[in-house]
Amino acid sequence: MLVHDTVGTGRSQAETDQIRLSLQARHDELTEEYQQAVQQSQVLRLVEVGDTAGDDQADSGTKTAERDTAQSLLRTILDRRAQYEHALARLAEGTYGFCEGCTAPIPVERLEIFPSATTCVACKQTRERRAA
Repeated sequence: MLVHDTVGTGRSQAETDQIRLSLQARHDELTEEYQQAVQQSQVLRLVEVGDTAGDDQADSGTKTAERDTAQSLLRTILDRRAQYEHALARLAEGTYGFCEGCTAPIPVERLEIFPSATTCVACKQTRERRAA
């Protein structure tokens, strides 16, 4: 794996610190969002357990769909948070902002839109075509 230092990235220490703060802030937001979603999921389960009398198939199906949606939301938040953890680790290593596929710099515009990006657009498209 190619490792780039702060000088090699063309970033000053101040820029690196700003990126770290931004990534950490988003990670913290996702952590808070996850904790809130867990609490909502627990409330949903308590209501479901305590309110099953007279449920028909439609009620049961609705509750199952709500539970599945809640679980899906939790997984999505955890996945996004893991992406930010990976970005923070790459920043600490000096590899943040460089494609994991071809090691070329990821355009700043891409990182501004998707700060946890690990690949350039070309490598991302190649991966998506292979997966299809």
